[in-house]
Amino acid sequence: MRFDRKRVLVTGGAGFLGSHLCERLVGLGHDVICLDNFMTGTKDNVAGLLGNSHFEVLRHDVTFPLYTEVDEIYNLACPASPVHYQFDPVQTTKTSVMGAINMLGLAKRTHARILQASTSEVYGDPTVHPQREDYRGNVNPLGPRACYDEGKRCAETLFFDYYRQHHVDIKVVRIFNTYGPRMSPNDGRVVSNFIVQALRGEDITLYGDGSQTRAFCYVDDLISGLVGMMQTPKDTTGPVNLGNPHEIPVRELAERIIRLTDSSSKIVFRPLPVDDPLQRCPDIGLAHNLLDWQPRVALDAGLHRTIDYFRASLGLRLSALTA
Repeated sequence: MRFDRKRVLVTGGAGFLGSHLCERLVGLGHDVICLDNFMTGTKDNVAGLLGNSHFEVLRHDVTFPLYTEVDEIYNLACPASPVHYQFDPVQTTKTSVMGAINMLGLAKRTHARILQASTSEVYGDPTVHPQREDYRGNVNPLGPRACYDEGKRCAETLFFDYYRQHHVDIKVVRIFNTYGPRMSPNDGRVVSNFIVQALRGEDITLYGDGSQTRAFCYVDDLISGLVGMMQTPKDTTGPVNLGNPHEIPVRELAERIIRLTDSSSKIVFRPLPVDDPLQRCPDIGLAHNLLDWQPRVALDAGLHRTIDYFRASLGLRLSALTA
């Protein structure tokens, strides 16, 4: 059988999700261009691919046009944690909006298929539970999270306008809470926060009373969903939710991580941040029907792998400091 090798561009390719996606695509036999401005992504995340002749790294900011020849584009570029996207909210909005315009322009010129990594944040603090793709969301456009929420919503609008007006071959997925190796230890997300605090024996910080719920998807499962969506027929545009429908309270997550790390950490409580959603859980019926996709890695198994990664990563940093 003839193998159809593609030239694939991954924006944000040195980030948490992007680096895992680059690995998967190279493993599938494609030529991969990893594009990143390294604001939140790191070269360490893709170090294992640098010697591969089918992989290359390009330092570039998606808010500026890019001229190259590609067959497929995965547009993942944008800070995804509140700590990072609130650091420079104007740049965050520009990354989502101008990045979408520039990548859609590239897809239009090259007739490439393009996938937009959108987010469950487009649902805001939802009044419908679990969230289905036809729910239009409850987003505060003036709040501190709006730079990310509204930027991603506008990116979705642009994708569908390019689809209707210019017949660009688009795919849109909405990613729910994802975790795994290569998360940044200081990105402010609950899984990385709790694991780092537990490994250091520090108090684990819970915002609110810990009853707010999240549903956590292991990174390998998420990447399978992205690749599966890219392979769907042209008339399958999405949006499609990708996440784990198993919902747990944040306090239960903290207690589970304390147990898995055998930590002496105690839980302390802080005020809930502005516009922090009280519930977040995907309805993945559409992903199951269209992609035959559902998460396969159980939470404890995924947490073990993530804890091992952070334990090794923090150990290396301590060694460097004491050397």
